[in-house]
Amino acid sequence: MMRPSNVLILANFEGTKALGQKLGQNLPEGSVLLLKGDLGAGKTTLVQGIGEGLGITDAIVSPTFTLINEYHQGRLPLYHLDLYRLEPKAVAELYLEQYWEEGEALPGITAIEWPEKLSYLPVNYLQIQLSYNEGTGRQAILQPVGDFCVNLSPIVKPFI
Repeated sequence: MMRPSNVLILANFEGTKALGQKLGQNLPEGSVLLLKGDLGAGKTTLVQGIGEGLGITDAIVSPTFTLINEYHQGRLPLYHLDLYRLEPKAVAELYLEQYWEEGEALPGITAIEWPEKLSYLPVNYLQIQLSYNEGTGRQAILQPVGDFCVNLSPIVKPFI
């Protein structure tokens, strides 16, 4: 049985980071990524790869306690949001839409961990579901939503 082209096999930690690098090298400004997956699924590892692909040399760490980390030294700014510790009401009060709508933040790539905490979603985004299963290994499912019309072929080709 053939695997759908949006289901990517990631051999290991390095594979997750490599997918992130491809995303960082190819995504245009204004891209929003909603990262889903259990604790330890690789969400932060993926964002570290995105940073590398953008040319960011600062250490990218999970913003679990700071909520938002901004990196401005790469090809595009990278905004890394982690909503794990927040209740949805608290998330709504942060006005995070400034990162994906016209606002104060420079257009860049916005990666949001635990997006199910958002009170409303961006109109256009790429949802990335990360998982690990002992039988099948690591995988990522990429699902464009709305008018997220980036050619994903050069990004996913090495992982199909």
